[in-house]
Amino acid sequence: MNYIVLDLEWNQAPGKFDKDSCLPFEIVEIGAVKLNKKLERVGDFNQLIKPQIYKTIHFMTSKIVHVDKDELEEEGRPFPEVMEEFLAWCGKNPIFCIWGTLDLTELQRNMVYYGMDELTDKPLMYFDIQKFFSLTYDDGKLRRNLESAVDYLNIQKDIPFHRAYSDAYYTAKVFKEIDNYMPEVEKYVSYDVFMIPQSKKEEVHATFKTYAKYISREFPDKITAMQDKEVNSTRCYLCGRKAKKRIKWFSVNGKHYYCIAWCRKHGFLKGKARMKKADDGNIYVVKTLKIVPEETAIEIAEKQEKLRQQRSEKRKRDKEAAKNVTNSIC
Repeated sequence: MNYIVLDLEWNQAPGKFDKDSCLPFEIVEIGAVKLNKKLERVGDFNQLIKPQIYKTIHFMTSKIVHVDKDELEEEGRPFPEVMEEFLAWCGKNPIFCIWGTLDLTELQRNMVYYGMDELTDKPLMYFDIQKFFSLTYDDGKLRRNLESAVDYLNIQKDIPFHRAYSDAYYTAKVFKEIDNYMPEVEKYVSYDVFMIPQSKKEEVHATFKTYAKYISREFPDKITAMQDKEVNSTRCYLCGRKAKKRIKWFSVNGKHYYCIAWCRKHGFLKGKARMKKADDGNIYVVKTLKIVPEETAIEIAEKQEKLRQQRSEKRKRDKEAAKNVTNSIC
């Protein structure tokens, strides 16, 4: 087993994205560093990809990525050819490590565009080194850019940033520093959901020290999703006891649902369910449960009450408007 520290550079349409292409971002460079179990560097991968879809370099790409059209045309190779070579270089059952959350999704999206098989047929576990850094050195919520993390750790900057290989190279160095300082943070794995669970058996149930995460299969709509027993559940992730809901699930904006439950042993649990849209229009749910102080429970209660008042006021306004229309007609 190896760790593959991966970074991608991609280009996009010069104008409005053509949804029929199903490819908002075309990968133009793959860079990676291979680490063994001891996090020793044992291999490198660096390859440009010749654009086939968006042949004009988007102005945002040119500002961030130090590569031009001529270089891609002269040195780039077709994506399927590079990808097959890359996968063979990775070896069997690698653990992918990236800075952030986007690269594995876009990598698989490009693979599907070219008729290649995805990396997996279910959610893919990976290491988000950006999250690891925040959990180790910051508050767990802040997300620094890569160069900021390198500066924080006083890592020598011996090659330029903003190319796929160089960013993978620095990400690997940051990962090594994190592992030396707090290796237990590696328990906080992430899941790429380009491939959404297709059955209850494939659903993700992950329990960490400070929270639990659940990734559901697909549902036809939000109402059906929230009626599902597992989606609706607020069982305590620490003791397994059923936690009774003090505040039932409610939504502020139709995308995020909240609830508060009470575990007799561990206290208040905050539930957050995010509604995600699949490519086929269906809905899947990413739910987290976390032990929280009473103050947080009160904040959720206040948020629910504010929402009730807003809806009540809207109903009054709508009723008054309808009454005015009726009077004007009469």
